[in-house]
Amino acid sequence: MHKAMSWVLQSAFLLTLLSVSAVAADAPRSGDAVFDRVIALVNSEFHDERALDRFNAAAKKEIESAAPALSTTGSTARVDAAIETALASLQASHNGRFKSDTIAYFELSDIFRFAIRDDLRRLFPPDGEVSYAGIGMVTELIGDARFVTDVYDGSPAAKAGIVMGDEILAVDGMPYHEIASFQGKVGQSVDIRLRRKVDAAQTSIKVAVERLRPLPTFEKAIEHSVAVSERDGRKIGYVRFWTLSTRDGLDIVAREISTGRLSDVDGVVVDLRGRWGGGAADAAELFVGDTPSFRLIPRRGKDTLANVRWRGPVVALVDEGTRSGLELFAYALKINGIPLVGERTAGALLAGRAYTLPDDSLLEIAVSDAVIDDNVRLEGNGIAPDIRVGLPLAYAAGRDPQREAAVSEMLRLLADGTSDRIVAPSQPSLTR
Repeated sequence: MHKAMSWVLQSAFLLTLLSVSAVAADAPRSGDAVFDRVIALVNSEFHDERALDRFNAAAKKEIESAAPALSTTGSTARVDAAIETALASLQASHNGRFKSDTIAYFELSDIFRFAIRDDLRRLFPPDGEVSYAGIGMVTELIGDARFVTDVYDGSPAAKAGIVMGDEILAVDGMPYHEIASFQGKVGQSVDIRLRRKVDAAQTSIKVAVERLRPLPTFEKAIEHSVAVSERDGRKIGYVRFWTLSTRDGLDIVAREISTGRLSDVDGVVVDLRGRWGGGAADAAELFVGDTPSFRLIPRRGKDTLANVRWRGPVVALVDEGTRSGLELFAYALKINGIPLVGERTAGALLAGRAYTLPDDSLLEIAVSDAVIDDNVRLEGNGIAPDIRVGLPLAYAAGRDPQREAAVSEMLRLLADGTSDRIVAPSQPSLTR
């Protein structure tokens, strides 16, 4: 019986290998090492084989329409565009290429450090610790202007007073670049020229440049995001989950809830407008779990938080940055009766994995589908908020109408006493 079963499994494995080899053999080739590696990896690893014909057709079209050819020396920009177009044809989240001139490259390298562990020391000498010179802010182009979308709590940018919605005009008199503007300047200060209001004069802010390690930076941001405000005689707590991919992020929040700044608030606003997802699929258990809270109390030393649950009212913030593990978090809150405030979530709930390409750029591929309960899929759909509130970015001057609306909803729940929740079953495990 065991021999027969072993033969069946070996045969199935061999057929799988043959199938992958056949697909790879049919994949188009350009002669450019980076482009061809992307095509081969997608054909062998992307979770949905039904999309591969469409993907390969898009890749072939890029090869045939390229002038000069993708393999021509100096065609880097054309290769970049061809890869982007081919990956877009998959019509799925968690597929993308990231180059070392972007903050995302470093953050995802740290999030996926175990997937690329064989390359870490070479990519980030000498010890393989992912880091970059920066100030802790993220921007995006709106038209021809660049605006701050995120300022990591506790970062140099936050300490210097840069806020969401600031238009970034220059860094040390030169155009802003995510990485290049700060390279070689760790321990120094840079001059950030910005405009806070559309008709305002330009102002300059000095910001210290630090060596940032992505996951520790996110943990610091989570801890520094914790705040308590008093409104109408109520104490409202707040915490932002920038990502669930850190080792201690959930523990930081658990400590704040159990014995820290959030331990005696009347309600908590949980901000899931994250940078990345990741993390354990049961992260929402901190707020909706039905197991009892308890601590381990030794004879000497500090208590150990073995299981923490917040039982009070919760309101959650979501937007298009709520993706992957954070999107699952939001779904768990919603089905437990917790109101969501903001914009529809990203609809990006697949499991991704990272690969290093020949030019040392990073390729993320969606390697697994993700299904919740009885065939519920958030991929491509997202979660609609219960209370829709926009957030105009340009010249916001740090004002956050979504957060303000969440606090108002919390006050309403506290006044009405309508914060009872039901507890739903735990969800499947996912990555980023």
